[in-house]
Amino acid sequence: MEQLRKCISNQINIDKESLESIVSAFEIQTVKKGEFFLKSGRICRKMAFIESGYLRMYDIVDGKEITFWVGSDGKFITSLSSFVFESENFWNIQAVTDCTVFVISRQKHFELCKQHSKWLEFDNLLLAHSFSLLEKSMFSQLHTTAQQRFESLLKEEPALFKYVPLQHIASMLGITPESLSRLRKNLTRPTS
Repeated sequence: MEQLRKCISNQINIDKESLESIVSAFEIQTVKKGEFFLKSGRICRKMAFIESGYLRMYDIVDGKEITFWVGSDGKFITSLSSFVFESENFWNIQAVTDCTVFVISRQKHFELCKQHSKWLEFDNLLLAHSFSLLEKSMFSQLHTTAQQRFESLLKEEPALFKYVPLQHIASMLGITPESLSRLRKNLTRPTS
């Protein structure tokens, strides 16, 4: 749980007692490669902090899997609108690799929000970060080239390319696997 403690304490100023009370609300869970943390069409009543491994959020559109995001260690993952509003969830969240996650239930999350102002402060930062990621993703799809999106992802998350199948990365970038292969090949070509 040390990584979870660091994630929280790096974002907010929090005393040790409050931090321990917060992390004690989480339970460790293993999600094996291929297993689902959450399936679409259900109500999401849990949020996970990824200790290790990769989980992807995707949907199936016209029979084709479209990857929205891949979460890696040190990040939180949930179906935000379903978790907050208890509405039907749109996303599948599936383990790309074996994962260790720390899970907090919706009930415990909202109890912590009432009991610990520091958790509420951290939760507000999580929400802001989620909106920021969504905004960045939308802007990127509208205003950058596939090459720019690829280079940005490679710079920000190089380990994804080691552990996540290329078809999922290509889908997340909004390109075909063949286009991603070309971009990767062009990157490794020596310039004259």
